[in-house]
Amino acid sequence: MDITLLANNEDYEHVLEVMLQLRPQYNKKSLAEQIKKQQQTGYNIVYVKDNGKVLAVAGFVIGEKLAWGKYLYVDDLVTNEAFRSAGVGHNILAWLEDFAKEQGCTQLHLDSGVQRYSAHKFYLREGFVIASHHFSKTELL
Repeated sequence: MDITLLANNEDYEHVLEVMLQLRPQYNKKSLAEQIKKQQQTGYNIVYVKDNGKVLAVAGFVIGEKLAWGKYLYVDDLVTNEAFRSAGVGHNILAWLEDFAKEQGCTQLHLDSGVQRYSAHKFYLREGFVIASHHFSKTELL
C-alpha cells in the first residue's frame, strides 16, 4: 500500500473518481477546477493506492489560528466504497498525523456532517474527540 501526495500525475483521474464519492455535487471537470483553485491557497491531496487502485483520498490544508496554533485541517476524507473497513482510513489518518508533526503542527482537525454516524464512530476509534460544535450560515448569497 502506497501513500502519495498528489502532483497531477497519472492517478489524478482515479483520485477525482474517489473524491466524487464524497462530493457528488461536482462532476470531474468542476471538481478538478475547484481543486486547482484551492491548491493556490495551500490545499493538498494525499491518496492511498494498492494494486493499481486508489483506495482513499484526503484533502487538507495547514494553517495557524490563535485558538489552535499551527494545525493540519482535513477538508475531505473518503475511502473508496469498495475498500471500506479494510484499514485504509486508519492508514491515511496515520500518514496525515505524521505529516502534521513533520510540518510542526500541534493539532489535527476535521469536521464531519452530523448525519455521518459511521464516520463519527471511526473518528472516535482513531482517537479524535468532539471538541466543539461547528455553526454555519450556508445561504449568504
